[in-house]
Order: sequence, then structure tokens, then C-alpha cells
Amino acid sequence: MTAEARSRVVQEARSWLGTPYHHAARVRGAGVDCGQLVAAVYEAAGVVPPVEIAPYPSDWNLHRGAELYLDVVQQHAREIDAPQPGDLAVWRFARAFSHGAVVIAWPVIIHAYFGLGVIQEDAAANQNLAGRPVRFFSPWEA
Repeated sequence: MTAEARSRVVQEARSWLGTPYHHAARVRGAGVDCGQLVAAVYEAAGVVPPVEIAPYPSDWNLHRGAELYLDVVQQHAREIDAPQPGDLAVWRFARAFSHGAVVIAWPVIIHAYFGLGVIQEDAAANQNLAGRPVRFFSPWEA
């Protein structure tokens, strides 16, 4: 069952490729940010119930150390050491862990990135991600 669910998550994440980046949006093909993307993917794949994300400014992580992103993630997933396809990777930017991506086959991820939209790439080759603190979470281990 978990293998099927992981496959659904990866397929759903791929269906968002090319969606433009838009802060706080969650509309495939029109606009999404990284937090809304992962919520939409896991919901549509039937892995988590609907995820309500409170309004947030685009630069919240620059001014606050509160782990707003992780608080939502930890309601639906458990931290793990090594990700498998369909798990979640979360990076620290500025003062908090504030950027997430769906793992396709680590280090290959799908994420919504400012200026690029939803893309698939190798996180180890991305100069903005490589070397940053990263944590992994699995909704199947929660």
C-alpha cells in the first residue's frame, strides 16, 4: 500500500511541473508556492487530510525564528533520516526551515521556486539548496 501511495505522490507532484510561482496560491497551472505545493500534492494523492495554511507574508522567515512551516509539516509527518520517493525535504532559509520539496529519488526533488515555478531538479546541484540544513519527513511514518 505504501508503495502505491508513494507512486501517487510522485505522479501528483509531476502533474504540477511548469506551474508558475505565486506566493500563497494553490492552483495547478496558474500559481503555487512551495508550502502550498506540498500540501496540494499530499492531499490530492490521498495521503493527508486537507491542510489549512494560515496566511503568511512571503518573507516571514527573514524576520521570525518561529518554525511556522515545520509546525504544519509535523502535524502530518514524522522526521526520518533518509528519504524515499514521496517523502518531504525541508530546508532552512534565513531564520527558519521554510522551503519544502517532494522527494522523487533523493536528491532529485520537485518544488516551487521563486522566479522558476514548479521544477524538478537535483537538490545537490542547486547552489541555493546544497549545503543548507535539510530535514526529511514521511507522512507514512507519522
